[in-house]
Amino acid sequence: MDKLNLYHELEQLLRMNSRYCMDDGRLLKNQIVEDALSIQPLLVKELLGNEKMKKVFFTDVEGVMVFDKIKFQRFVSDTQFLGGSYTMFKNKIGLANENGRFVSESREVVLSWPYKDCMLEGGQTKEDAKRNEVFWNETLAPDEVNRLTEPKVFSNFKRYDKEGEHQVDHLSDNDNLIIKGNNLLALHSLKKKYAGQVKLIYIDPPYYFRKKLSTDTFKYNSNFHLSTWLTFMRDRLECAKHLLAPSGTIWIHMGDEGMHYLKLVADQVFGINHFIGTLPRRTRNGKSDVPFNFSQDFDWLLVYTNVEESQAVMGRAVERKYYTTEDYPGKPWRLADLTKQTTAKERENSFFTMVDPKTGKEYPPSEKRTWCITKETFDSHYKRGYIVFPDDYDFLKITKPYSRKFKYEDEANGKLSSIISDCQIQQFLKSLLYDCKNEIGNNEINDLFGRDEFDYAKPENLIKIIMEAVTNEGDLVMDFFSGSGTTVAVAHKLGRKYIGCEQIDHQIELTVNRLNEVICGEQGGVSKSIGWQGGGSFVYCELSKANGKFADEIENAETTGQLMDIWNRMKATDYLNYKVDVKEVDANVADFEGLNLDDQKRFLIECLDKNLLYVPLSDIDSNEYGVTDEDKRLTREFYHKN
Repeated sequence: MDKLNLYHELEQLLRMNSRYCMDDGRLLKNQIVEDALSIQPLLVKELLGNEKMKKVFFTDVEGVMVFDKIKFQRFVSDTQFLGGSYTMFKNKIGLANENGRFVSESREVVLSWPYKDCMLEGGQTKEDAKRNEVFWNETLAPDEVNRLTEPKVFSNFKRYDKEGEHQVDHLSDNDNLIIKGNNLLALHSLKKKYAGQVKLIYIDPPYYFRKKLSTDTFKYNSNFHLSTWLTFMRDRLECAKHLLAPSGTIWIHMGDEGMHYLKLVADQVFGINHFIGTLPRRTRNGKSDVPFNFSQDFDWLLVYTNVEESQAVMGRAVERKYYTTEDYPGKPWRLADLTKQTTAKERENSFFTMVDPKTGKEYPPSEKRTWCITKETFDSHYKRGYIVFPDDYDFLKITKPYSRKFKYEDEANGKLSSIISDCQIQQFLKSLLYDCKNEIGNNEINDLFGRDEFDYAKPENLIKIIMEAVTNEGDLVMDFFSGSGTTVAVAHKLGRKYIGCEQIDHQIELTVNRLNEVICGEQGGVSKSIGWQGGGSFVYCELSKANGKFADEIENAETTGQLMDIWNRMKATDYLNYKVDVKEVDANVADFEGLNLDDQKRFLIECLDKNLLYVPLSDIDSNEYGVTDEDKRLTREFYHKN
């Protein structure tokens, strides 16, 4: 029976089930494919009931009929190898006009976010040669995305300390980690172990620019530049949300052009009620040759948390003056304001004349700023020693009652002083505005390595300010756009645990080299101000590549002959997309060779199963991937699996 007749008979069979038909009689191919992948009993029963379908799509294994869902899926999708041009190799899906032309290819309609419901894998290699982005939005079945985000196997473990590089004997939950690999897939792997444990996430992701600029660190091949970037960011923020510890915060560094778009996405991911604020950072001293004759010299930090606004998720460590007195031996104390910013009308029970029980002196309230205690609670506060009057101590030069705060209470509560966004009086914002410019960060890299290794590095003082505001020593910090390694370097110096993720080769090398300098006691950045003397260690590892190795080879190929060699090795594996018909590809080699080199590369990249860029944890024991016994042991130790 030829393929055309078989297709016709299958079509008639499926039309008998309303589940697979639209009102106009067209078949719902996506529904059919999904039911096939999930082995939907009704579909399997109908196919088994037809002798022709049974013969083609089932195999008798010792009396049991086994459904070949992949063969069936290929048949229904009917993806064929077509000659002529690269675009004809793709099976496209999308909105079309009455002439059958895709809306995405027309200038008549603009889709502001065509990839909103899709996933962007977001591969990167090096800044000057990005791989085409992989969008999971065309004919992808749901279980394929799930497999893409499965936890992955780790490999190439190394430990670094003052003695140099070592093999990793064992892993500890207290290890600092530097991970090489796609950060989206790394985040999904880390989520399995670190969900709800990260106190601070700081990221300096690729900025969005309306025009291609030299400062653009992420080149896109999509016509929908903004939608590409939004999808890229949303996928990672959604995963990052699950990693935040209770009262954890995420700080997203962003340029002026992308900040407002990103805030809308971040509001949706974290919840608008969890938005803390927007902080400015001065990037330079100003330029004259600028659009509209206006020099935009700031970028921004979007800050979110995962708790309600009543909780203090940040604070400043303040040097306070404490008193030691005989009436409270061994309990140093300080003065604090006993009023609050409420009016007499707003807080009537706090608008009362306070009387010193010892002297009988009266202290009238303010109509615009009442006491922070009530008339009813005065006695209990006074008996516990929480109220200090002007006549209680000769050394105090006060004219009204104050509250007494004990040192042990301050230490128990940690950083209590608010971060106030007034750049004129607060050191926090002052530092962001004047002491954290790009030039400082670039100079820190240059001083370490003697040459310009990385453009637009953030200065260490910026990260120190943030880290000290929202974390304590021993807290876990993460940066999954590690770049030049500023975040992890500062975390190491401040005694925080950290995880850094990076995919680009020369940037991961820069991070490792920088951390080795930190361990050896380098005195750049914030080292001198905090008295850094060196020490500590970190563990380096990589997401174990499967067909990601082929993707790298394809990118680096320079001739059609090299690509043909790669294809011949690819087809000997199980790394190909299920839609690829190897025989048809080989039968049309001439068409392939007629494409230009870039299109040849793009076609081979699409032939790869993107679920298998890295080795899934569930396949760790498969001989196909060649995972070493040592990597198996350490990966299982990482996930605490036997």
